Amino acid sequence: MDIKGKIEEIVEKVKSDKDFAKEFSESPVKAVEKVIGVDLPDDMIEGVIDAVKAKVSVDDMKDKIGGIFGKFGK
Repeated sequence: MDIKGKIEEIVEKVKSDKDFAKEFSESPVKAVEKVIGVDLPDDMIEGVIDAVKAKVSVDDMKDKIGGIFGKFGK
């Protein structure tokens, strides 16, 4: 299984699907297992959850910074 690819898939799903984003915030283990389709050990799932949260946070910051610089460019 390509964990890095699955993390990217989950990140995109969190960003594009409000219902999934809510599910991920309320029950991240179940949400991740739903996307992966496999029941993994909790320590492995926790690593995936941490990676998804970090990636979503970084992407959100990039979007916000880009928006700020975009305003100054006009």
